[in-house]
Amino acid sequence: MTKPHQPVRNARRSGILLLGAALAVLPLLSHGADARPGGGSSMGSRGSRTYSAPAPTQTSPYGASPMQRSITQPSSGGYANGPSSYPRSPYGAPYGSPYAARPHPFASGFLGGMLGAGLFGVLFGHGIAGGLTGGGSFFGLLIQLLLLGLLIGWLVRRFGSGARRSATIAAPPSYGQAGPSAAAQVTITPDDYRAFQRLLMDIQAAWSQQNLPALQHMATPEMVGYFNAQLSDLASRGARNVVSDVRFEHGDLSEAWSENGFDYATVAMRYSMVDITTDMTGRVIDGSSTERVTITELWTFMRPSRGGSWLLSAIQQTR
Repeated sequence: MTKPHQPVRNARRSGILLLGAALAVLPLLSHGADARPGGGSSMGSRGSRTYSAPAPTQTSPYGASPMQRSITQPSSGGYANGPSSYPRSPYGAPYGSPYAARPHPFASGFLGGMLGAGLFGVLFGHGIAGGLTGGGSFFGLLIQLLLLGLLIGWLVRRFGSGARRSATIAAPPSYGQAGPSAAAQVTITPDDYRAFQRLLMDIQAAWSQQNLPALQHMATPEMVGYFNAQLSDLASRGARNVVSDVRFEHGDLSEAWSENGFDYATVAMRYSMVDITTDMTGRVIDGSSTERVTITELWTFMRPSRGGSWLLSAIQQTR
């Protein structure tokens, strides 16, 4: 015979089981979105341009979001914030031209000659205005002192501002605006563009297969480390991200340059794919197996300047 309170107990137990199942799936759903390679964030390194914005393109007219994860430190290779981040002396003034903190040589020489002539006259009894004999001479002295003070002020302003302008021009360039000696332009050929598209496809396939050895041949160790951490995080939550039927839609070059023995190319790429996240049983918990999603990202590739294969070194999201 069933006890009167048993249905209530069974309903309560079913509710607890449903709540537990919902809580178990919730972390998978929250991490399912943007589970593709890169996780929908900006990561990697672009040499001295890691923290500078890539040039806008037709595919990415509003540029890229700032780098969120990178092994490159902001202070290495340049000054991230322009003149405000120049190295500073122990007294707080920016290092710059050696003439920035001293009067202009011509101004100091001219004023020295004027004052020297006046003092010379005083020492020999003539005074600055030829002596102080009589009231007229005294007022004449005051007028000459006033004129001399005005002349000194004008010379200090005139030549002092010129020295400050020279110091500003001689200051180091802001971060990311490398001069010709620091970075050279690189010509990207049709074969390079084909290599970029092939890497886009192959990296997506290796990602879906969780094939880290294959990724190591297509991306820098830094990017492989990010991919490995992302895949491990999904696995720890009992999830797996699978992208399929990747199609390259459109792309164009943002910038290409060479520095420190390596060539870099940042390319804006728009591509579409089927992007789903499943649990370990293969049940889809995020995304759609029938609807395609379109992604626009900026991928940066690098290779030795002396020749070699391109490797993915950074992924940045568009604004």
